[in-house]
Amino acid sequence: MVINPLIGIGKRSLFRKYFYFSILSVICILHALHAPMAFAQAWPNKPIKIIIPFPPGDSIDLTTRMIAPKLTEILGQPIIVENVVGGSGSIGIANLVRSSPDGYTFASAQTGNLIVLPNTLKSVKYNPLKDLEPIALISTNFQGIVATPNTPFNNLKEMIAYAKANPNTLTLATNGEGGYPFLTFEDLRMRAGFDYIHVPYKGSVQVTTDVIGGQVQVGILGMATFVPQIQAGKLKLLGITAATSPATWPDAQLASEVVPGFNATGWFGYVAPAGTSPEIIQKMNRAINIAMSQKEVIEKLKGMELYVQSYTSQAFKEVIEADFIRYSKLIQSIGLKPQ
Repeated sequence: MVINPLIGIGKRSLFRKYFYFSILSVICILHALHAPMAFAQAWPNKPIKIIIPFPPGDSIDLTTRMIAPKLTEILGQPIIVENVVGGSGSIGIANLVRSSPDGYTFASAQTGNLIVLPNTLKSVKYNPLKDLEPIALISTNFQGIVATPNTPFNNLKEMIAYAKANPNTLTLATNGEGGYPFLTFEDLRMRAGFDYIHVPYKGSVQVTTDVIGGQVQVGILGMATFVPQIQAGKLKLLGITAATSPATWPDAQLASEVVPGFNATGWFGYVAPAGTSPEIIQKMNRAINIAMSQKEVIEKLKGMELYVQSYTSQAFKEVIEADFIRYSKLIQSIGLKPQ
């Protein structure tokens, strides 16, 4: 019997090839799995832009510029704040949606441009539940309901009783039909069961002026708008929409105490384009929450009737989803058609 020595060599060579190929395959798989993690660890390696959909001087603009130095310190890259104004805050969000989800473009958001506008304006094409990744909810605020000093009611409970006793007599000023203050009061009306006459204005200054002058009995806007006039005795504070009594207004009547189940807490936060890496979202969330926890930031915002919060990205997502569904149902129930 003759044994061919080349046969053994061929088998050994073939074994080596399969062995090396298997090792190479494992290395490639591990590299592919490690790539997103390595990318997130390398982020950021260039300046980060935060779009502000509102004019300079707006509360979220001031907040972002306030925390930008701390974000730069934490992340090691400059923070570029860019105001993209228009469409009541929708244009800036639309720009973000069209941006690359690479972790270098974010935007500020609030109840108005993420919840109200997509439900009330046909021109708003983005869907906050599909087109955005929530990062962090940073602060909340509440609305004040005020009256001219000579009205025959002194708080919300008395106002509602007056409206029920005098149907279609109570007059209310807001900054426009379909706006957040208007929807808040509509929610209150439906839950409490009273009627009123709506007087829409184009801005908060006109609302304040005409309530002080007595042309309209009641007004509702963000609390910060009314503070100087309340303190000067020109307006009477009937109540607030805060979930709990804030330290700054401990004696103000809560709407939720008068109308069980009512809640109208406004919020502010930051979002990213859909598809942004979860690792980047978490790093940005951590940096923002640290920056917002600075004592000077908390005190300055409190002076603007804004109250600092610390939310995870998931918790913020749940807030957006719940509010979007809630206000969508409210808008349908009152018969408000998107314009």
